[in-house]
This record gives sequence, C-alpha cells and structure tokens, in this order.
Amino acid sequence: MNISMTRIQAIFMKDYKEFSRNYAVSAMVLLPLILAFVYSKTGANDLNAYFLPINIVFSVVTTYVQCCLIAEEKEKNTLRNLMLSPASLGDILIGKSLFVFIVTIIILALTIFLVGYEPANIVILAIALVVSSIFYIALGTLCGLFAKTIMEASIIVLPVMFLFSFGPLALLLATNYPILKVAEWLPSSQLLLLAEALETGYTLTDIVIPLVAIIAWSIVAWFITGVVYKKRMVD
Repeated sequence: MNISMTRIQAIFMKDYKEFSRNYAVSAMVLLPLILAFVYSKTGANDLNAYFLPINIVFSVVTTYVQCCLIAEEKEKNTLRNLMLSPASLGDILIGKSLFVFIVTIIILALTIFLVGYEPANIVILAIALVVSSIFYIALGTLCGLFAKTIMEASIIVLPVMFLFSFGPLALLLATNYPILKVAEWLPSSQLLLLAEALETGYTLTDIVIPLVAIIAWSIVAWFITGVVYKKRMVD
C-alpha cells in the first residue's frame, strides 16, 4: 500500500477547514471539558468519576466528530471524488483520521488536567488512551460511511456512542443484572480496569489483557471499516 504524506497532509488540512467552519460539530469538543471542570469542583476523586469525562471525550469528540466529518464529505459528494482520486486507501483513512486523533489527544490531556486525575503510570495509560483513540476513530469512520448527511450521522452515532462509552456504568449494575457483565470486555471498561490495576500492585497480566482487548477491538473495527469503504467505492 503506497502512502503519500502530501496527500495525507492535503486531506488533513481539508478536515481542519471543514471542522473550523462547522460550529455545530466543533463546539462538541467543549462538552467533556465543561464536564471535567464541573467534576473537579464537586470533589469527586474516584476512578469512575475521572473516567466518565474521559469516555465522554471518546464518544462526543472522537466518534461523533469523525462520523460527522465523513458524513459531510458524503453530503457534499466529495467523498466519492476522493475515493476515485489517485489517493490510496491508506492515504484516505490516515488523512481522514489524523485530525480527529490530534484533537482527541489534546482534549484528553485537558480533560485529565481539569478533572485532577494523576495516573500512577502515565506511560502505560497514555498507550491505552492512544489505542482507544484509534478504536473510536474507526467506529466514527464506520458510522460516517453509513450516514448520508450530518443530521443522519448525528442519529446513527448516538446508540454506538452509548453502547461503547458507558461500559463502566453498566458494570455498576452488573450485580443486579448479571447479563451486563459482558460490558466488562468493552474498550471503555477495559480502560477503566487497566487504570484500576495501575493504582494497585499490578502484574503484567493485569496490564496486558486490557491492552490486548482494546487492540483486538481496534483491529476488528478497522477491518470492518476497510471492507465497508471498499464496498462504497463500487456502490
């Protein structure tokens, strides 16, 4: 697969301009920051409280913004031109993901700072957050490929955001509803389990299993996204 940095940069700049012009989408990055600020003022200092705004970043920034940017391309009929251009699959997927990835990392850092979370091992947590970002970008891209307009994207992405971002909340109800224990393997839950392990005397297994689970989710999500993208090329 040929990768062209020039094409990736061009797609990146195009996304940046579209994001900056669409205030309905760009304003969503403020939501987790506001939530993190409010949480910091309430004195909440447990991991569940810290990771609620962090998971909100993945849902309303990473997944939602990526979905809307892809849907906007389809609404303007520019995604079709991009698919038929000399740009390779790698150029397009990387270029369409890079801007949202950078925004996600910045908002994550600000959210962690505002909420007052001080992880025991910032390096391992950072790796988990990066891998999680890659998964949620794939999720947003996949939803965007099914949407025809930004309005439709806003509806399609909602159940997906809720399902994958609020796994830790489902775990709190697992005692009364055992079926909800399956939520333990969602990326958001694995991220929280990893953070909990870092705060205690953890073993290598405690770190490897959550990371492998999130990586597996990312690989599957991007594989499905690639398949759907190729079908859209010949649709």
